[in-house]
Amino acid sequence: MAAAESDREVPSALCTEFLHFSAKDTASKWLQVTDLYKEVYQHLACYVPKIYCLGPNLNPQSEDLLAQLLLQAPLEWYLCGEDPSMGLAKLEQNNQPSQLCGHVFRVGEPTYSCRECAADPTCVLCMQCFLGSVHKEHRYRMTTSGGGGFCDCGDTEAWKKGPYCQKHEPNISDSCQEDPLAHLSTDMIARCYNVFSIVLKYAVDMLTWDKEDELPPDRGDTYYCMLFNDEVHTYEQVIYTLQKAVNCTQKEAVSFATIVDRDGRKSVRFGDFAFCEQAKSVIVRNTSRQSKPLRVQVMHSSVVAHQCFALKALHWLGHVIGYSDALRRILCQVGLERGPEGENSSLVDTLMLCDSKMWKGARNVYHQLFMSSLLMDLKYKKLFAIQFAKNYERLQSDYVKDDHDREFSVTDLSVQMFTVPSLARMLITEENLMTTIIRTFVDHLRHRDLQGRFQFERYTAQQAFKFRRVQSLIGDLKYVLISRPTEWSDQLREKFLEGLDTFLELFKCMQGMDPVVRQVGQHIEMEPEWEAAFTLQMKLTHIISMMQEWCATDERVLIEAYKKCLTALTQCHSGFTDGEQPITLSMCGHSVDTIRYCVSQEKVSIHLPVSRLLAGLHVLLSKMEVAYRFPEQLPLSELSPPMLIEHPLRCLVLCAQVHAGMWRRNGFSLVNQIYYYHNVKCRVEMFDKDLIMLQAGASMMDPNHFLMIVLSRFELYHIFSSADCRKRYNRENTNKDVVQQNNTLIEEMLHLIMMVVGERFEAGVGQVEGCDEIKREIIHQLCIRPMAHSELVKALPENENKETGMERVIDCVASFKKPGVTGRGLYELRPECAKQFNLYFHHYSRADQSKAEEAQRKLKRQNGEDMALPPPMLPPFSPLFASLVNILQCDVLLGMLGAVLQWAMEPSGGHWSESMLQRVLHLIGTGLLEEQQQLENSSEDHHVSFNFTLKISRPGEAPSNTASVLALLENLQNAPHLEVHKDMIRWILKVGIKTIRELTASTYTVTASGSHGLEEMVCDKDKAERKRKAEMARLRREKIMAQMSEMQRHFINENKELFQQSLEELDASTSTSLEHSPTSSDAALVCVGPRRSRPREKRQVVTCILCQEEQEIKADSKAMVLAAFVQRSTVMSKNRKRPPHDPEHYDPLFMHPDLSFGTHTGSCGHIMHSHCWQRYFEAVQAKEQRRQQRLRVHTSYDVGNGEFLCPLCECLSNTVIPLLPGAKGSNSCEQPGLGQWLKISGQQIKAMHSAHRKLQPVSEFLPAQIILIIARHIFILSTPYSSTIKEMLTTFGTTTYKVGLKVHPNEQDPRVPIMCWGSCAYTIQSIAPHILSHSHEFISQRGTHITHFTAKTNQLPVEELLLSSLPEVGSGWHLWRCVKTGILPYLRGAALFFHHLNGVPTPPELHGNYNMDAHWEVLCGYLSLPSNLLQLYHSQKELLDFPRESNSLIDLPDDYSALINQASSFTCPKSGGDKSRAPTLCLVCGSMLCSQSYCCQTELDGEDVGACTAHTFACGAGVGIFLRVRESQVLFLAGKTKGCFYAPPYLDDYGETDQGLRRGNPLHLCRQRYRKIQKLWRQHSVTEEIGHAQEANQTLVGIDWQHL
Repeated sequence: MAAAESDREVPSALCTEFLHFSAKDTASKWLQVTDLYKEVYQHLACYVPKIYCLGPNLNPQSEDLLAQLLLQAPLEWYLCGEDPSMGLAKLEQNNQPSQLCGHVFRVGEPTYSCRECAADPTCVLCMQCFLGSVHKEHRYRMTTSGGGGFCDCGDTEAWKKGPYCQKHEPNISDSCQEDPLAHLSTDMIARCYNVFSIVLKYAVDMLTWDKEDELPPDRGDTYYCMLFNDEVHTYEQVIYTLQKAVNCTQKEAVSFATIVDRDGRKSVRFGDFAFCEQAKSVIVRNTSRQSKPLRVQVMHSSVVAHQCFALKALHWLGHVIGYSDALRRILCQVGLERGPEGENSSLVDTLMLCDSKMWKGARNVYHQLFMSSLLMDLKYKKLFAIQFAKNYERLQSDYVKDDHDREFSVTDLSVQMFTVPSLARMLITEENLMTTIIRTFVDHLRHRDLQGRFQFERYTAQQAFKFRRVQSLIGDLKYVLISRPTEWSDQLREKFLEGLDTFLELFKCMQGMDPVVRQVGQHIEMEPEWEAAFTLQMKLTHIISMMQEWCATDERVLIEAYKKCLTALTQCHSGFTDGEQPITLSMCGHSVDTIRYCVSQEKVSIHLPVSRLLAGLHVLLSKMEVAYRFPEQLPLSELSPPMLIEHPLRCLVLCAQVHAGMWRRNGFSLVNQIYYYHNVKCRVEMFDKDLIMLQAGASMMDPNHFLMIVLSRFELYHIFSSADCRKRYNRENTNKDVVQQNNTLIEEMLHLIMMVVGERFEAGVGQVEGCDEIKREIIHQLCIRPMAHSELVKALPENENKETGMERVIDCVASFKKPGVTGRGLYELRPECAKQFNLYFHHYSRADQSKAEEAQRKLKRQNGEDMALPPPMLPPFSPLFASLVNILQCDVLLGMLGAVLQWAMEPSGGHWSESMLQRVLHLIGTGLLEEQQQLENSSEDHHVSFNFTLKISRPGEAPSNTASVLALLENLQNAPHLEVHKDMIRWILKVGIKTIRELTASTYTVTASGSHGLEEMVCDKDKAERKRKAEMARLRREKIMAQMSEMQRHFINENKELFQQSLEELDASTSTSLEHSPTSSDAALVCVGPRRSRPREKRQVVTCILCQEEQEIKADSKAMVLAAFVQRSTVMSKNRKRPPHDPEHYDPLFMHPDLSFGTHTGSCGHIMHSHCWQRYFEAVQAKEQRRQQRLRVHTSYDVGNGEFLCPLCECLSNTVIPLLPGAKGSNSCEQPGLGQWLKISGQQIKAMHSAHRKLQPVSEFLPAQIILIIARHIFILSTPYSSTIKEMLTTFGTTTYKVGLKVHPNEQDPRVPIMCWGSCAYTIQSIAPHILSHSHEFISQRGTHITHFTAKTNQLPVEELLLSSLPEVGSGWHLWRCVKTGILPYLRGAALFFHHLNGVPTPPELHGNYNMDAHWEVLCGYLSLPSNLLQLYHSQKELLDFPRESNSLIDLPDDYSALINQASSFTCPKSGGDKSRAPTLCLVCGSMLCSQSYCCQTELDGEDVGACTAHTFACGAGVGIFLRVRESQVLFLAGKTKGCFYAPPYLDDYGETDQGLRRGNPLHLCRQRYRKIQKLWRQHSVTEEIGHAQEANQTLVGIDWQHL
């Protein structure tokens, strides 16, 4: 109690002290003293605890005010030496504005990066600078900031061109080199230096304070129990723990948790030490079960007070240096000044090294200060970068142990320094940064196997967490390497190669990691861990590519790197032949020595980074022509090609065997590894490089030797090496599975040979440019099907700048087709590019290949071409790889081709496969084209050594005398079982003969007549075959036509009477349509008034969708019903702020003119018998009860609320509307005119009012209700309807009553019929505006059948004799047009109502195209109104009222970034200026909401709901349409349990939405799509859309929509 009293006394004592305090005097006193440090510290010691932390609840407003007065003001007076308001203004005036923008991004703020000019993707502009820069006309990327970075405008190293916006453009007259300190007096500099060093030291000491236990305990002292944030515990755990520990409510606990998450710490209890300690022990005990406990500390209130002011002081420093660059310089100097402890002891170092011990709020504040000081001054940025690099290893180790996200760690500042090219080079050469980063990374991955390779198997959770955090180091390395050097110094070469050595050490630990062994017998028990190794590979992919690019910029570096890499590979292979016996293989007269190794029995690994890096460097030797210019410096002669190809070959064989199903028992982990090996994210540095390594090895070997080793590794050598291999399967009677496996392996091996010979689109392997490779990728993707821009981008590998290079070449190979209201824009392949299609493109998966083959054959069929898909023409190889073509003409390959063709002579029976033959034909075609190309390009003196045709036309040697390949093809072209391949075989023979002919003409002496005869024979055969096929097709067509006409005749004979009847009906209908045509002199149709037309007597027969029985609609027959959905609506509301009425006492008779809410009825129009529907609904209920016991998730409909899905179209429904027969034509003269009727009604109501006044004490009812009770009883008794129809009328009435008033159903309530009328009127009003765009028949189903239910016409929207809006008019005619336009919607609604009430058919003119004048005349006539406006006005004067415009969704800006900007400045309305994480815009009223967060949850019907759900009930009667701004996603909500996401109306230039803003292309509003969303809203179809979406995608049902 005593403490509380003293608390209350403090402020009064303070007040007098504060009143007498003078900042000016204090500053003057400080100017006189000798020991300023001591003086200022005493001042702070005296005042800080009096201002801050005086009780359990902090009061930031008064604290900030007092701190400004008592603490900051004297410092500012001292600093300026005069009144700070004048002194700081002078400083600002003299300051040269910086050319660097330095605007620090808020969370969610839009940032822009130019794809053409940015040095790397981290170079970004804020919105203001972007709009004033040249880049807005370029290809740019827009993203939302995670907070913390700053704008790079003005940084010349960040932009290739256009570094300045208009605002930061440097002034030519300024002398940029001038020292900013020159403007300040030496006195001022000294004072600044003093103040900054004292304040910064104070702040650093306080924030890094860890001597809590050294404070002398005092009984009267107060303490705080401080809870700190961590990233391990969830919100729920913290809330639950706090409720137990400090006895607070759920709301308070949520508030505590929110602040802890935002600021990093929050005091949860205030009092003496024991009181706080007790809370601490409860929190620790409750949170230490699953993981490490929450961090809680009992802190002395003075310490907390000084820490609060320390943060304020850092803010103040950041604010003051904003006035002048000179002050910024002085602060930087103070911060980086070396302390008494020697190296790394400056204040900046101390802050960095204590980073992980600080809480989130403190980190943020000092990081911001670093950004606005050290990083904004180029000189000090360099010095800071050096300190950062010196401390790098320790900072990273702290970060790995810390559990806060990277954005709250000082290590995140690396991006600000390492991406500056000059700084990065300087840090590599002076601080050996590259080596430091890689070594730090390797040191953290300590888990190795016996060979020293990384081992991720059996990683503990702790190690996995550490591995995730360590990956940020790879990001830093990427920043350092992202811009390649243009000039190399010797020192840079030395340090880069030293870094490369460390990198190769890392690679050696990866070479051969995660090896696999084939499981035989039983399935693997535990799926091995494979993801970590692939994560590492993916993260390193860009680093590897960038290392190679660095090497490519300097020949000396490339040569040294190649040597180092080769040495590393030799070390990895040093155990190459251990335990593997050497064997000799011989075939076709060639033999080779190799080792015995079976992939299917030994260990094999998919990770071979050293080999792959060497492959990349080998290609560079060729591309940079180093291999030809400095052969003496390269160890090419020492290379052992078999060693180079061994491991990549094993890897490719492993893939082939997995495809062949030999590794099924190894489970999914291996399948996933193979998938990623070929996947676009990894293939550049995995699969592609393995292929290049095979090409490099094969180019240095005898092709026969290479192929024998390949056969041996594929375990197919025994098949092709036997003397009678061509008769392979005649005798062999092996296991079916083995045969099948071998067939797949042969196919895969032939495919590999095709790739080795045919993949020449890598610059360096083939003579191509870089863009040729991208063109080819795009062509082959578009050969599968037309694709959207985003699909193509996903299919192409990205470089380190997230670019694919696609935009440069796409227009040469494809044309763009714009999207409609749905779908997206598509690129289609240009027809002239189709000839470059290669069926065996190396990046096709099997599925892609079959789709592409089908699409291309279909195209050829449409164009009437033959079905062959020949290989395309290929570019020539580079000289280093030129010998690869000899594989095509070597003996071993020709032997293999011959063998497969020989097997194909017999129908398969499973002993060979068609794809095997197809591949063989493709290889032969490739050989022929290669020869043709070489002949064309050869000069006179240059002899062509490639003679493929000669080899394939030469028969085998004696004794076997096997047929030549050409002869085999000749025989195969007529084999009936090879119909599919005929076109391809013909193409080969044609090209082969053409080549033989060319050769004959030049050098070879093959008899001309022979080849000529052969060609003619082929041509004749060709023609005859085509003729035969065409004749057969004609005969088949004629036969089918004859059969069809016969069947038709037979059917007509059998159903004579049916046809007769339909013909009569046809005659009748033509004659009636003539009678009612507008030209006939017949009387016009009138639906209301004295001259009302008679309704057309027409039988209405409908079919039940459930039992398929037909029934006529009669008053006395069984009820037929429509599935319908009744919902509350505010679509037409003119006042969304009206509070909801009290449902128990509300009288719905008169609808308020502002239509603040109404009840809408809609239907899908599907008809059922009432008893069929009841049976169906009971079944749905029973199913739901059973389901609820099994799993209690929401479904897309709520049976408890009477909801069900229409049995036919699955539209959400909650009631049924009975179909009633058309009105019988009563004598229309009995009907009063509208004015007369109003007069009588008015008199009746007056009479009832006076009666009501007399009966006041007795009657509980309103007068209108009395009338209605009587009317209702008369109505029910007098109507001739059957009991089922009455029952269904009651069902519908009760639903509108229950839904519209939100009450329990009560059939006896007199308001039931009124609610039906209300719904009818509201539905008509909401339909009328859309009649133009809809057919009348569809609209006739929308709830208007209920018009017979009661006869109160006054519920019609009379106020809507409206002019929707009169613009400024220039003439009488124009006014007349505007008035007509305004009145037409009302007339349409009235016509619709009376058409259904009285059953008079609508005039045919209303069904045609819309013409305002014609519609006006016809509608006025139909409603028996004068079509002259004056007459109309005079006859119904008292009815005119103000017009009501139809509502629309809010206007959205054209450019999406305007919305992002608006959202980024939106703060959470409940948590004190905190940025909202998921700002969400209501498209109905334009409110911005803080969605998906605890802070803005409110209680609704006893349940906590998020801001959006709460808003739907206030704004849209439970239905809402929102735009989630940061996700660029539309959200539909209906009630608490239903919702779905919908495509946003914003599209990029490629006609695609970008949900989640992942691609970052500029987005613009698509008006048609926004109109589509508006249409859904106006037609009340949002709930229906949600229902369909949830039925189609069950995952949507599981989302807790109410929390959004």
